[in-house]
Amino acid sequence: MYKITITSRGEKDLRKIDRQPRNKIVATILELGKDPRPQGCRKVLSEPGTWRVRVGDWRIGYTVDDNTREIAVIRIAHRREFYN
Repeated sequence: MYKITITSRGEKDLRKIDRQPRNKIVATILELGKDPRPQGCRKVLSEPGTWRVRVGDWRIGYTVDDNTREIAVIRIAHRREFYN
């Protein structure tokens, strides 16, 4: 099991999202603790060491530290805004 932390930017992004998609996003973040690289996750090419997972039209950007078994959620954004 990995420890999950959400950066202040990630928390700010999460607060802006409506309740229904936010609930799905939170469930996906909790699942990352069990499997930090689930099927469908991809590396973000513009940011080394960053992974992203898709939740509908939303993207969760995070880093994984396998040595300390920690995941840091650094960004949550709509797909049209995530890569800017």
